[in-house]
Amino acid sequence: MTRAGITLRRIAVDDADAFAAMLAHPEVYPQLLQMPHGSGEQWRTRLAANAAAGGADLLLVAVDPDGRLVGGAGLHLAGGSARRRHAMSLGMQVQPAWQGRGVGSQLMAALVDYADNWLGLLRLELDVYADNAKAQALYKRFGFVQEGVHRCHALRDGVYVDTVSMARLNPAPLRGFPRG
Repeated sequence: MTRAGITLRRIAVDDADAFAAMLAHPEVYPQLLQMPHGSGEQWRTRLAANAAAGGADLLLVAVDPDGRLVGGAGLHLAGGSARRRHAMSLGMQVQPAWQGRGVGSQLMAALVDYADNWLGLLRLELDVYADNAKAQALYKRFGFVQEGVHRCHALRDGVYVDTVSMARLNPAPLRGFPRG
């Protein structure tokens, strides 16, 4: 899948150092609900576990024509309960130099397609900082709606900040399912 020279692919264990560096960017990590200063070794371990047979998560990266990671996004199990198998959570990050250039849209389109047409999910969920209007606008373009606000939900740079809970329901669940 290519758009404006960007290719999407599954993340590989060999991407761990570049992925950790992208998440550590001073304009990226403050917008994530992950902790700063993750190491390549931590990500190698996590990515190796994700690559094991039967792993449920889908982690994609966006790569520029020179092979550099410029974004990433993933679908993750919404929890361990069998009653939540119809839902996954979504996370995303894009390098600041590539924001506003369609990378986020390309990643979102791939994740929504995978969730709707290959996993048959009913629900995608995410939390986003209440002050991250650009990300919220992207999610809304892909059918996400605000479901609530979590007050003082996360500590960011020494300040408790609100997050917005958003979700998207599959617009055509169970297409082709025999209903007779």
